[in-house]
Amino acid sequence: MLELGQQKDIQLFFDELDKEEIVPVVHQPFLAQMDGHIRLPANTETFATSNDLSSEIDFFVSLGGDGTLLDTVTLVRNKNIPIVGINFGRLGFLASIGPEEVANAVKALARRSFVIDKRALVHLDANLPLFGDVPYALNEFVIHKQDIAPMVKIHTYLNGELLNTYWADGLILSTPTGSTGYSLSCQGPIVFPDASSFVLTPIAPHNLNVRSIVVPDNTIISFEVESRSPNIICAMDSRREIVDKSVLLAVRKESFMLNLVRLNENNFLQTLRNKLSWGLDKRN
Repeated sequence: MLELGQQKDIQLFFDELDKEEIVPVVHQPFLAQMDGHIRLPANTETFATSNDLSSEIDFFVSLGGDGTLLDTVTLVRNKNIPIVGINFGRLGFLASIGPEEVANAVKALARRSFVIDKRALVHLDANLPLFGDVPYALNEFVIHKQDIAPMVKIHTYLNGELLNTYWADGLILSTPTGSTGYSLSCQGPIVFPDASSFVLTPIAPHNLNVRSIVVPDNTIISFEVESRSPNIICAMDSRREIVDKSVLLAVRKESFMLNLVRLNENNFLQTLRNKLSWGLDKRN
């Protein structure tokens, strides 16, 4: 159910599209959610799956928070369609365009006055079928112990050479984009989006001298897991699967990149200051 404030913002978005004579193509589940709440332009079209997205689609607009944008990635896939993140959620590192900027954002799309940021993804290879035909993530790949199971041992290799055996609740392999997400909450470093690197961050490590490490993104990072529980959890962004602990996992940089639309006046430093409230100390 859409909240009243969201209804007004979404209605404004579609009204602005109509003004600019932009034809909206709406995801069918979202269309059902809006039914009876939002007036859509008469020329509105729909799509059901990623396969329905043709080369005629100029932009893919995500209306929500960062979680919604991560779901959008699974629809866009490798189609090279630029994603526009309009933030109707809370923090919004990825969906950085605020609802008050909707009209300007639509005008910018119509006039092609924006910047495309290239964002790297991670790709998962495994000896078991995992995550269907979307084995990649924009933010992170995570290995985690299952529920209340004891900590796991994660043997981690860089290009086949042992890096470390992590005794922990889990391990996060983050992209630069994901460095401001789960990894950051586990004391990982903030990495600029265009840095050619991955971040490995342990979750509640048993050894307190174990810290995050930044590695080049041309590295193949592989894992073997030991656990007292028969299963572990593997996650790609917000998608999770329960997996047998005997699984062999390897993560590498995905062969394609994500195109993220940024309005000219926004940049990563501004996003950091705004979202993390840097500089608000009265001593500044």
